[in-house]
Amino acid sequence: MLFTHKLIKYPVRYFRKEFKIHVLFDFLLYPTVSVIINKLTKNDKPLVIIYKIILFIFPMFLIELWAEKKTNLIRWRRPWKWYHTLLSLTVKSVLNRLMIGAIRALDEKVGKSS
Repeated sequence: MLFTHKLIKYPVRYFRKEFKIHVLFDFLLYPTVSVIINKLTKNDKPLVIIYKIILFIFPMFLIELWAEKKTNLIRWRRPWKWYHTLLSLTVKSVLNRLMIGAIRALDEKVGKSS
């Protein structure tokens, strides 16, 4: 979505003709981190979940910030700034965790009634 609105540009990327996104991040890194977050926060309370999400997202954000400043792998375009990336990754991860938590709760409820 950000690529479609030209807020982020990936000058160097794999499968340039097939995908407009950054394949490694969108298909490998972020989903893997999401699975790890969901596994590690399975029995945690909401504030602990948010704390752990930030602990996982912040290093990814720092790598992206470094890549934007020092390499040609990513370019943020106006009006996109570093804090938009940090906030969007955090919110996306929290929403992901909420959905997985709701699915788990529903699964438990259905499992108990069977």
